[in-house]
Amino acid sequence: MRPARLAYLVTHPIQYQAPLLRRIAAEPDIELTVLFESDHSLRAHVDREFGRTIAWDVKLLDGYRQRFLRSWGSVGRGQLPSFWRPVSSDLATVLHAGGFDALWVHGYSYANHLAALMLAKRYGMKTFLRDEATELSRQRGSVKTMSKRVFFALVDRIVDRYLAIGRANFRHWEALGVAPGKIITLPYAVDGRLFSSAGTDGGETRRLFGIANEQKLIVFSAKLIDRKRPLDVLNAFERLQRGMDRRPALVMAGDGDLMPAIRQTAAKSGLQDVHIVGFQTQKQLAALYTAADVLVLPSERESWGLVVNEAMYGGCAIVASDRVGAAADLVRDNGIVYPVGDVAALTRALETVLESDMALKKMQRRSREIIAEWGFEQDVRALRQALDLPAR
Repeated sequence: MRPARLAYLVTHPIQYQAPLLRRIAAEPDIELTVLFESDHSLRAHVDREFGRTIAWDVKLLDGYRQRFLRSWGSVGRGQLPSFWRPVSSDLATVLHAGGFDALWVHGYSYANHLAALMLAKRYGMKTFLRDEATELSRQRGSVKTMSKRVFFALVDRIVDRYLAIGRANFRHWEALGVAPGKIITLPYAVDGRLFSSAGTDGGETRRLFGIANEQKLIVFSAKLIDRKRPLDVLNAFERLQRGMDRRPALVMAGDGDLMPAIRQTAAKSGLQDVHIVGFQTQKQLAALYTAADVLVLPSERESWGLVVNEAMYGGCAIVASDRVGAAADLVRDNGIVYPVGDVAALTRALETVLESDMALKKMQRRSREIIAEWGFEQDVRALRQALDLPAR
């Protein structure tokens, strides 16, 4: 029996997805072909929110078959894909000639992807749709909500399965009128091998920043922009330093428009043990998570938040706002979820996590246990179900 031929359509190579695509390609009865609409992420490029040039330190194309589609309206330096850019000029030809059994599309906010789903249905393929959106990520008025439901009544006719990244995303599909029986949870996951094997016990990273081994370490890892609310972390940390007998340390990893304000706030407040380290690659973050005790993610709008996955592999307890999509699935007895923007609640959450060494170690252990069941193997199992392949 020949393998199931699966085409995966995505805007560009994505650092988080490459390891998953390699894992899927290793399945002997799945023949995967990835169709990229742009190669802009392969070049050093300016991320406007980071406010700097980004070049990834992970391999994006190794280990799976891929093809770059020809396009009208290319994505240039510093640009992001949009609804009309890119549009693939050879999409119909590639799908028709590929002999695919199924098409998996990532993202529904692109004309090219909607066209691909329609073409796939015409050619007799199964169609799968995955997207990161949640009811948390965007607040919409009643008119927009109704318009979107009408839009999805049409989209639903050309989609056989929706691949939910977690509970909040599952509820989003339901809110759009999708029948629960059409939704399969395909967890939003990261490469656990990278983030659970930093190569040290964290001591080297602590020495690099001058943090004592007995000192509790809080990590914030995100873009320094308004919706990530990094200033909430600084304000909570200032209260922690006044209220705790054992002074913790804080590392803020990331870059963005708020960098000057963060440096100014830290200096004006006279905060000690605050380390603002700028953009970090995935390998650098892996070492940082291994050294840390707790990750804090205070975002006001976060459809998922893969830094939560990363930090859990490193053994961090988690403090996250209630607007972080990952919290519904991954923050259980390994951390605390608090109301977004409530700095007093954030302070109390950090105090609770850090005040007892025994309780903290239990949370850290639970993070590793929970994330061990939220990875690529679960993704492959869900994909096999969508393809109607037997469980392995």
